[in-house]
Amino acid sequence: MEDQEILAKFADPAARNVAFNQLVRKYQQKIYWHVRKMVIDHDDADDLTQDVFVKVWNHLDNFRKDASLYTWIYRIATNECLNFLSSKRRKFFLPLNDVGAELAQKVEADPGLAGDEIELRLQKAILRLPDKQRLVFNMKYYDEITYEQMSEITGTSVGALKASYHHAVKKVEQYVSQETHHD
Repeated sequence: MEDQEILAKFADPAARNVAFNQLVRKYQQKIYWHVRKMVIDHDDADDLTQDVFVKVWNHLDNFRKDASLYTWIYRIATNECLNFLSSKRRKFFLPLNDVGAELAQKVEADPGLAGDEIELRLQKAILRLPDKQRLVFNMKYYDEITYEQMSEITGTSVGALKASYHHAVKKVEQYVSQETHHD
């Protein structure tokens, strides 16, 4: 079902719940995996995905049609992830790399995420990136989101995003090649 149809239905109080269920069915999987790649843990990702859709429900009336619905939902999910990771650091007074190390252990322990050896190395390398670089890397590499869409989602200029992605790729390549030489 097209987004316009969903939005039109949502505007009608009698059809609101049905419309929202259709919206959740359409985007839940994509949003869950976007969140999961950032927070790694399934339960955290599940909770955050639910939080995202609660926010969508509460604010869909104010959605301006100038962005695509997916981009708008993705932006909410992105902010939820960044807030979650930053509050986790504050709560446990963890420096940046400790959160990365903790997430890397979760990746290794989760058979659904690990994949093969190369994928595991890639995942661990990505987890060493600062949150915003990791976000840009995931959006470009996994979700194939354009820089223009990313700019809309993050409120960052296309130039800054390209630079961020370039730095992220360099760091990931460096880490993966170091790991390969240690074997």
